[in-house]
Amino acid sequence: MAKVYVDEDLCIGCGLCADTCPDVFELTDEGKAVAKENAEQNLECAKDAADTCPTEAIIVEE
Repeated sequence: MAKVYVDEDLCIGCGLCADTCPDVFELTDEGKAVAKENAEQNLECAKDAADTCPTEAIIVEE
């Protein structure tokens, strides 16, 4: 089973992932990105966001 998550220690809260893939990522009130509950349903978009993350904080495990 695939898993998508964000390493909060690496996330700088730039919002690029949420802009790239709003169905998968959102920013918390603390300004950090998190993967939504249904993130695994849109792996291709999650991978695109991971590729564009400037701090490589997005992890997509297949």
